Amino acid sequence: MKIGFVSLGCSKNLVDTEMMIGLTKNNGLEIVNNEKDADVILINTCGFIESAKQEAINTILEMAEYKKNGNCKFLIVTGCLVQRYKEELQESLPEVDLFITIDEYNNFGKIMQELINRNINSCALRYEDRFLTTGSATAYLKIAEGCSNRCTYCAIPYIRGPYVSRKMEDILEEAKHLNEKGIKEVIVIAQDTTKYGIDIYGKPMLAELLKKLCEFDKFKWIRFLYAYPESITEELIETIKNNEKICKYFDIPIQHISDTVLKRMNRKSTGKQIKDLIKRIKQEIPDAIFRTSLIVGFPGETEEDFEKLINFVGKTKFNKLGVFEYSKEDGTPAEKLKNQIPEKVKNKRWNLIMTLQQKISEEKLKEHIGKEYEVLVEKITDKYIIGRTKMDVPDMDGLVYIKNSKYAEIGTFLNCVITSVKEYDLIGRVI
Repeated sequence: MKIGFVSLGCSKNLVDTEMMIGLTKNNGLEIVNNEKDADVILINTCGFIESAKQEAINTILEMAEYKKNGNCKFLIVTGCLVQRYKEELQESLPEVDLFITIDEYNNFGKIMQELINRNINSCALRYEDRFLTTGSATAYLKIAEGCSNRCTYCAIPYIRGPYVSRKMEDILEEAKHLNEKGIKEVIVIAQDTTKYGIDIYGKPMLAELLKKLCEFDKFKWIRFLYAYPESITEELIETIKNNEKICKYFDIPIQHISDTVLKRMNRKSTGKQIKDLIKRIKQEIPDAIFRTSLIVGFPGETEEDFEKLINFVGKTKFNKLGVFEYSKEDGTPAEKLKNQIPEKVKNKRWNLIMTLQQKISEEKLKEHIGKEYEVLVEKITDKYIIGRTKMDVPDMDGLVYIKNSKYAEIGTFLNCVITSVKEYDLIGRVI
């Protein structure tokens, strides 16, 4: 029986999908890339914000067409959307044969076996069984599940539960397997990587984990994402500064800079603490790359609050920046807050910040012209070698386009000099 997978949402969701693929593949089922050829289609959904929910529903309906016009006999839907709305989905989407919640992942194999009557011996998703979908050079390493921060706008704690760290020895065992496979770039992820270890070791252990990952010989680039500002310690900054393998890349989702908005969001940092942290990192690591995410139009956000935010963006000049219009999520405290902002105002504020950031991004990119960088090759076309530098995260940041060379090979590194920029990408030539 042939199974096709569709993974939506974040990289943490992708790791779950990779474990599902690994479990089915290891038990003799064939994985196919084209949904038209699949006897079973499994969709791993995101349910974080309204646009993600809509994308998930549209994808389910699109894949359901293969039950009419393709080989598909069973349509399975899992992930965050199912965790939140299983009963409603069962009523409204009769096209789906099976909904599997995140809570049921420990019995994934048994559930699949009952549906398709195949002998899947292992019943639980296991990290060591992952089938990597991110190429031969890059892999995500998930170090924790859930979140306990309880930001008032976020549904993650209601979907994924409280923050639970994986034991360090289990993570390092998985890292050993990745190293043996020749993985060159490891991306450490969790809903909040900087909280890693507090629940089981009584103190933050991300810095210690990063040091241990640096000991693996095949790993050339190590980076971590989703670092909450209040938990970035001096030890962590020093660890990044002093280890060449660790990318000098700080992904810090601050969401806002106005103290009144941050308080209503139940964020743990003040505007001053955020500014002081960025200043301290820049002093310690002058070539650090900063990425952040912001929310505009949060309930009660005044014009004064927004002015503080846009002025901060203009002054700080983040290398990478994403902006979301506040989305009212079911069951979150922010859903019930007064002074909800009209959609028109949210959109206006979003446009103002994005327009400013486009200018900043172009300015920051031009600083790289004439400089030499190591590029991880990810794709080769007739015209270009396409890859990334240490400054860029896959599927989030820009790319480097290099005039084609016969020396290029996917999954290897090339040295190039940057000659020009185009929108969010760099253009270079091989040295």
